[in-house]
This record gives sequence, C-alpha cells and structure tokens, in this order.
Amino acid sequence: QVQLVESGGGLVQAGGSLRLSCAASGGAFSRYTIGWFRQTPGKEREFVAASVWSGDTYYADSVKGRFTISRDNAKNTVYLQMNNLKPEDTAGYYCASGYMRRTYPIPHEYNYWGQGTQVTVSS
Repeated sequence: QVQLVESGGGLVQAGGSLRLSCAASGGAFSRYTIGWFRQTPGKEREFVAASVWSGDTYYADSVKGRFTISRDNAKNTVYLQMNNLKPEDTAGYYCASGYMRRTYPIPHEYNYWGQGTQVTVSS
C-alpha cells in the first residue's frame, strides 16, 4: 500500500509563490504517475498537473506557465512549484498515485490519495 503525505500549503498574497511536496512511502515510486489535483467546497476535484513514470509532465491550461511539477525519485517526492498565484488558485491540493500514462487527468484512475494541503491566495 502506498501512503502519500502533502505539505507546503499556506496563506499567500496574490502574485506570491508556494512549493507543495508529496512524499510517498511503499511501493516502487519511480514506476508511479503522480498527479496533483485541487478541490473547493461544492466542486469536483480538478486536475492540476501530473508527473508520469515515463518522465513526461502535463499541466492544466489554467496553471500552465505558472506551476511546475518535478520529482525526485531518490527522495520519493514530487514537488509542485506554484508561482504568480491567483485568488482562484485557492483550494485544497491533493496528490495521488497511479500507474497510468494517458489517463492522468482522471481522478478515479488513481489508486491512492494523500490527505491534502490547503492553499489560500488573498487578493
């Protein structure tokens, strides 16, 4: 079983930056696709970015050019660097692990989820 723990959330002003971390334990981390999703109350979980086991990375259009996903397989950790944050980025951010290569934007394709970390961007 894989356990995922997110950290790095917080309160930041618009235009600021945060770096989220997703630390994994259990299983072969380098073989996982790790996705970041976000969710606000009453809305569905939204795809943000993914680091596929193949080395490819993908982003939602809303964060492209502002967010960067990276992974350190030696540390079993994936990072989400978020720059130029906007109030609409405010949400709970969750990382998830799976084995997919193509269906990375689909939440139910992932096998394990972290507990989430809150990001709040003030205007």
